[in-house]
Amino acid sequence: MTASQKTNLRRSELGAFLKARRAELQPTEVGLPPGNRRRTSGLRREEVALLAGVGVTWYTWLEQGRPINASASVLDAVARTLRLDTAEHRHLYQLAEATPQRGWETMAVIPEFAYQVLRALDPTPAVLVNGLFDVLVQNAAHENLFWDWHRSTCVHRNLLWCCVTEPNAVERLVNYPDEVRYMVARVRAEYGAHVGDPAWEEDIRRLLEFNGEFADLWARHEVTEPAVRSATFDLPRFPALTFAISELDVAACPGLRIQVYAPADDATSAVLDTLADVGLPVDVAAGA
Repeated sequence: MTASQKTNLRRSELGAFLKARRAELQPTEVGLPPGNRRRTSGLRREEVALLAGVGVTWYTWLEQGRPINASASVLDAVARTLRLDTAEHRHLYQLAEATPQRGWETMAVIPEFAYQVLRALDPTPAVLVNGLFDVLVQNAAHENLFWDWHRSTCVHRNLLWCCVTEPNAVERLVNYPDEVRYMVARVRAEYGAHVGDPAWEEDIRRLLEFNGEFADLWARHEVTEPAVRSATFDLPRFPALTFAISELDVAACPGLRIQVYAPADDATSAVLDTLADVGLPVDVAAGA
């Protein structure tokens, strides 16, 4: 993909994001009369331009992906008008190329300290992932807990793919809709810095073609920041396990983060302690 094609794709993504956020705001939420002749829900372009203090033509061109300059102050005004949260504001900047990009590059070798951190977290499950939720390294507790997540051998090595491709995931992950929506919004937020990247574009294309649920969520243009969230798993070998899942940035590896599953109740802690005593199943320990 050429630099020009990447730029056009980024501008298109920016326009779609602004349209989606504009459609979510009702006139009454920003102090405007509701009106009775609106063909679609949400604010009109001219209303956004008026509230942000920018020209209607300029804002229209911004949504249309035309090659115009957008200063930080103007983007901030648009963000305030559309009531973007922190993650959405950052996403806007990335798509408008108003901030330096900090991309993640595939690393041939994971630093040893990453393995050390993951081992130190045992028996708390933890996994090293990138912005696409590719599983790069997992500790023994995470491997032991989820080694039989799939009915057949896992070929994805990706947390999002493992959810949307496993038919039993809806039953095994009690809050499945919330968790999948969160992951898609996290990928969408990261995508702002990777528009036009062949690896990202191909992975997203495959997900869009393969899974209608992902396609519907992707079309919402929702973005979010890392957040501690609760997840309950109803796995075949255990009683219900509830975790507080958090994400820790790896400072020395831009774009990588450690996802930690902290037990949220005594029952879950007891199961993890038992697994630590028993050790990994033979096939997992052998690398099968």
